[in-house]
Amino acid sequence: MKIFMAIFLTTPGSVERSGWNKLSDTARQARIKMGAEAAMAWTSKNREAIVNPGAELGKSTRIAADGVKEVSNPLSGFVIVRADSHEAAVRMFTNHPHFTIFPGDSVEIMQCMPAPGAAPR
Repeated sequence: MKIFMAIFLTTPGSVERSGWNKLSDTARQARIKMGAEAAMAWTSKNREAIVNPGAELGKSTRIAADGVKEVSNPLSGFVIVRADSHEAAVRMFTNHPHFTIFPGDSVEIMQCMPAPGAAPR
């Protein structure tokens, strides 16, 4: 089994395209409830593959040779899963509620590679 990180992306454009900000408070709360239930169902269905349930991500600060500054990026959350292949990991996230119910843009899947010199997983 291989380990994969799924990164949830949300851009200002995805929020606008979804019409999320145009929903009434009642409609938005109903969508949030529906999305939360769908996310819990996804988690339950994939329970055995989930290595780390991850979290929603907050503000970003970039630290580089030229200093420290607040930045904006589309990263909105992550989860770590186990799968036989990259394709199997991708299939887990097809039609995920992040972008089918919530105003998320997409989910990107990448394999977590061992650090140089690290023991194999």
